[in-house]
Amino acid sequence: MTKQDYYDILGVSKDASKAEIKKAYRKLALKYHPDKNKEAGSEEKFKEISEAYAVLYDDDKRKLYDTYGHAGINQQFSREDIFRGADFSDIFRGMGFDFGFGGVENIFERFFGHRGDFDRRTQRRRGADLRYDIEITLEDAYQGLTTEILVPRTERCDVCNGSGAQKGTSPRTCSRCGGSGQLNASRRTAFGVFTQITTCNACQGKGTTIDKPCLSCRGTGKVQQTRSIELKIPAGVDDASQMRLAGEGEAGDAGSGDLYVVIHVKGHQTFHRRGTDLYMTQTISFPEASLGTKIHVDTLDGGSGALKIPPGTQQGDTFRIKGKGMPLLRGRGYGDLYVKTKIHTPTSLSKRAKQLLEELQKELQ
Repeated sequence: MTKQDYYDILGVSKDASKAEIKKAYRKLALKYHPDKNKEAGSEEKFKEISEAYAVLYDDDKRKLYDTYGHAGINQQFSREDIFRGADFSDIFRGMGFDFGFGGVENIFERFFGHRGDFDRRTQRRRGADLRYDIEITLEDAYQGLTTEILVPRTERCDVCNGSGAQKGTSPRTCSRCGGSGQLNASRRTAFGVFTQITTCNACQGKGTTIDKPCLSCRGTGKVQQTRSIELKIPAGVDDASQMRLAGEGEAGDAGSGDLYVVIHVKGHQTFHRRGTDLYMTQTISFPEASLGTKIHVDTLDGGSGALKIPPGTQQGDTFRIKGKGMPLLRGRGYGDLYVKTKIHTPTSLSKRAKQLLEELQKELQ
């Protein structure tokens, strides 16, 4: 089913300011928040408007959405990424909801079943995200590219299967904290009993200790490796686009992080890109500009496009060749190619050519 336009969901125009977007979202959130609205479908509606707000209030995500629509968002961002950086706490402060809208994690824990990078109950942390920059040509961006990249990262130790203990042994429950990973220290004051919770220094919050550490990873359960990863860059990708490869980041106790690939598209000698359209300059002769002609210009796909030059064409006039631009990202169709004319003026003339031009000049006076 086709997703509804984010602007329509919030009821704002495409040129709405951030203040207008924020105001519209706050009004709808008050109406559909499940703590206030118990009608069927209110929670799904709340998720929908929250996603629209998270995209449109973020300048980079909004620009991507305006250019490529939902395809641009879905290709580059997971659901977690869509909400990353969105400030809900400012909107919901003082509205009386029974759970804290302190940030992205609370939204996911409540409505999307996600706890973020850190699990407070087990003191286990997800592996760090990684970034990889790759440079491609405009032709690669046009056709799409499948390549191998080498990524140095922390991975789970295969010798101990990530346990950190030598083969034949296993970690044991920490005797100091009883496996909780935390230590509680209580003291009585004039205002009552004060309890301080700290991370267990015997197991560093893991809840387990290792008597015989694995020799390969020295008890960490992780080793450094350089891994070859297949990268599939879709046709139509633009400069500074990001691709998220889930689980290809650093290994962690609560799972691996993600790998974010940042794509840099090299400049081209002939073509200049603006969104899905391409621009180029084509040199024509003065007689062609004056009399009109039909020419063929080279296109990025390796073929050519027919272009009619009308009589009386001036220097800098621009003409369009439909469908010879960049492919739409994750969509159907292509942008257009715009050809700007440059009229060639010869630097040397034969005696006959000079005579003809002088006759033409007299004729045009």
